[in-house]
Amino acid sequence: MTRCQNLHRPISRRTFLADMGMGFTGLALGAMMHRDALGNSAGWKSPNGLPVLVPKARSVIWLFMNGGFSHVESFDPKPMLTKYGGKTIAETPFAAAQDPKKLAIERLVVPDANGNQRNTLYPLQIGFKKHGQSGIEVSDWFPHTARNVDRLAVVRSLWTTDSNHGAQTQFHSGRNMLDGDFPTLGAWVHYGLGSLNDDLPQFISMGTREYWNKKDGHYLGPAHDAVPLRIDPRNPLDFGQPERPFSANARSVGRNLTRELNDLRGVEYPDDPALAARVASYELAFRMQMSVPEVMDFSKESDRTKALYGLDLAHCREFGSQLLAARRLVERGVRFIQIQHGGGGAGAWDAHSGLKENHSKLALAVDQPVGALLEDLHQRGLLDETLVVFATEFGRTPGSQGSDGRDHHIFGFSVWMAGGGLKRGVVHGATDEIGFHAVEHRHYVTDIHATILQQLGLDSRKLEVPGRKRLEIDHGKPIQEIIA
Repeated sequence: MTRCQNLHRPISRRTFLADMGMGFTGLALGAMMHRDALGNSAGWKSPNGLPVLVPKARSVIWLFMNGGFSHVESFDPKPMLTKYGGKTIAETPFAAAQDPKKLAIERLVVPDANGNQRNTLYPLQIGFKKHGQSGIEVSDWFPHTARNVDRLAVVRSLWTTDSNHGAQTQFHSGRNMLDGDFPTLGAWVHYGLGSLNDDLPQFISMGTREYWNKKDGHYLGPAHDAVPLRIDPRNPLDFGQPERPFSANARSVGRNLTRELNDLRGVEYPDDPALAARVASYELAFRMQMSVPEVMDFSKESDRTKALYGLDLAHCREFGSQLLAARRLVERGVRFIQIQHGGGGAGAWDAHSGLKENHSKLALAVDQPVGALLEDLHQRGLLDETLVVFATEFGRTPGSQGSDGRDHHIFGFSVWMAGGGLKRGVVHGATDEIGFHAVEHRHYVTDIHATILQQLGLDSRKLEVPGRKRLEIDHGKPIQEIIA
């Protein structure tokens, strides 16, 4: 039978892929290039090639403080806590907060010296000052952040539902961890937008992640998990270097052999998402062997820049290095950089006791690098196209836990964002006079997601996955009041 005659016979998909001489690797790479063509700097495009939204940002630096920092000792000052500190709520003008219809007041219940239960307010452990032309009040624990307050959009009215540290997963995915596994915001950004640099991963994670917050892609597939990086130019990622030295020629031979084996396996299993992710990761890993160590090598950064981030200071060197790396990654076109501070266990910011010592130490570790990042991005003209987010899973109670701590608090807490087409030097939303309930412009955590997606040019309702129905709350609503 001639080849022309053979064209008239039906062929299987497997045979077609084999005859095309491309295998699954070529198909995967072709799909990646197609995605990149659609998800370029013009934003997400629909099947007809038209952009849904005009993007105002191209990258996100997501700074997450694990454990739940106190909103009332950071970005939401409540002087009434000091005025009425040590008193039961019933002894203050805020007795209405005990209304059980207003949610869990037991978070304020602690035993007094006689073992009796008291609803006792806990005084503020740090002072506040107004800063910048905006006059926004910021805790004295965050002086470097406060110096940049006119670049911030502070949202003081967040709420969530998971009162334990699964709220870390909830803040990242929008869903309570008991609902199952759902993609994180970073995974959706990775899914919806194309590459700006084919030599670097587009979704990167730094810092420790606990088991309940370890993955991102979930039903989108493992290809949309973040790539974990370390601040070590000699060994920045797992399995990024061979165990023993190989010549460039030997590496090329090995890469070609791996590609051929992947081709053969891909023909056998054309619909395996894990294989697709593995093939794409092999190709990317080969290119990253040169590009990632270069990003993590700060030798070409000026001494002034390294000092700005606190790399010469033991207390903030680690976080400062991560944020400097984040700026370098953004410069090179990485879409989403997720940095988790204080990871491991419940999270370092979980101050059930010793709050003053805990928060002063941790704020010292993050504040100078955060201020440096905002200033460095601004000086380089990158802040306008980069969204910086400073977040935590929940706040902490206005009442005391034990003698010197605060418990978890899900009914009102704060997040700030900067850059990426947002208004600058603004406060949106409010909690009540003791920081208990979000009472003005309340926002569930996915409203933060929706705001970020809109600024990136993405409409979450266009990011549809066959067979997956998302709830309305999963999408959230952009916070229009903070968008420029």
